[in-house]
Amino acid sequence: MAQRSIDLPAIEAEIERIRSLGLDALRARWRSMFGAMPPMALTKDLMARMMIYRIQEEAFGGLDRSTRKLLDGMAQGEKPGSEVKRRLKAGTVLVREYQGERHTVTVVSDGFVWQGATYGSLSTIARAITGTAWGGPRFFGLRSANSKQEDQEPDEPTAKPKQAGRVGTSRGRPRDRISEVQA
Repeated sequence: MAQRSIDLPAIEAEIERIRSLGLDALRARWRSMFGAMPPMALTKDLMARMMIYRIQEEAFGGLDRSTRKLLDGMAQGEKPGSEVKRRLKAGTVLVREYQGERHTVTVVSDGFVWQGATYGSLSTIARAITGTAWGGPRFFGLRSANSKQEDQEPDEPTAKPKQAGRVGTSRGRPRDRISEVQA
C-alpha cells in the first residue's frame, strides 16, 4: 500500500485557524466539515476540539480496532479491564515503594529483572519483597483487587534468582506508591 504524504505545516496552520475562529465561523466550518449543524449544547471549545481531532484523524488515521472495541464496550456500560489484558514490553520499568524502600523491576524478553536477578514471574518478586503471597501484577499496580486469577502470569520463575531471601515480612496491605514507566 502506498504511504500518503502528510503536510505537517498545513495541518498545524489549519488547527491554528480553527482555534482563532469565532462561534458563528466555527458553526459554518462544522457544517462544511460534518455536513450538518453542530449540536446546540456544544461549546465553542468542544466544537474546535472535535474539528481539530477530525483533521488529525484524516491526516494520520483513526483509532485502532482494539481501542475502538474498548471504547464501544465502555459506552455499553462494560468496565474497563474486564477483557483488556495489559502487555508489558521489554524495557518497561516498574517502580514500587514498599515500607519505605524503593523496588525497581525491569521487564526483559525472558522475564523480570529485580536486584540483578532474572525472574519469570512478578509474583515471585512480590513474595520476596513482602514475605507474603501477593500476586505480582496486583502488587505492582497492574491489576485491581477483583481481577480474575487466570489473567495473572504463572507463579513459577523461568530462571532461578541469583539472590534469594526475603526483603520484608509485613502482612498488611502495601500503603506506598506504585508507578510504571514505559520505555
